[in-house]
Amino acid sequence: MIVVSTPTGSIGRQVLDTLVDTDTAVRVIVRDPARLDPRVRERAEVVQGSMTDVDVVTSAFTGADTVLWVVPPDPRAASIAGHVLDFVGPLCAGITTQGVRRVVGVSSLGRGIARNAGQISAIFAMDDLVESTGVHYRSLCMPGFMDNMLRQVHPIRHQGVFYSTLPAGVRVPTCATRDIAAVAAGLLLDDTWTGQQNVPVLGPEDLSDDELAEIMTEVLQRPVRAQQVPAEAYKASLVDHGLSDAWAQGLVDMSAAVQTGIYAVEPGTSRAATPTTFRQWCTDVLRPAVLAA
Repeated sequence: MIVVSTPTGSIGRQVLDTLVDTDTAVRVIVRDPARLDPRVRERAEVVQGSMTDVDVVTSAFTGADTVLWVVPPDPRAASIAGHVLDFVGPLCAGITTQGVRRVVGVSSLGRGIARNAGQISAIFAMDDLVESTGVHYRSLCMPGFMDNMLRQVHPIRHQGVFYSTLPAGVRVPTCATRDIAAVAAGLLLDDTWTGQQNVPVLGPEDLSDDELAEIMTEVLQRPVRAQQVPAEAYKASLVDHGLSDAWAQGLVDMSAAVQTGIYAVEPGTSRAATPTTFRQWCTDVLRPAVLAA
């Protein structure tokens, strides 16, 4: 039995696209079953409730061997650490009481070197707590998602610009959520791995914002440029759009940590597991979204 959290989220939904086509028993935890894909409702067992409810999580983990755990964001959370712990406490309790053998968690690059990195630091605390249970664990370590660019479809289409806090010329890795989901699904379906390990999930290239803009210009066939936003203005804009002060500050701190190189990985780390280039992602995902905006 495989349990999938956040089954309507970007990663969980795509993982389920793979799992429902196998013979493996699948169970999902979801607040609103009506939001599930019809294929999932037909194929998977549904446990309705919150991932922060220890009784719900314990019920979902009963008889389960492997779990995918994704902490969903809450931009209005008063505390980043408190938000993450609300989800991790029930997870660790369920692992311990129900004898779950394997957990695949969605984390970030930079573990062991990141300090004061906002949401990234909080998710590393999740990794540590999960590992303290002794469960076999694979921590998927990603950079930023290509799919985050979908939040800027409107300015890309109507202003020919996307906004970023990164200085021009700073190259960082980025990956597609469909590739993260593919790696996660492969681990969930593999019942042979043991121990605890970080798994870097990288796209095939590091790119600067100017290079991203050049690729978008070519794929979208319209001019697109990158506009750097100072950290103070970035935070103010986030708060104006309804984010809590804590969540906005966390995003600012996370961006600063990325600028100082927390996404750097050891030389020779394989990138073959994540094949989607930014150009291909723009063709497949961003271009249809911009045309439909």
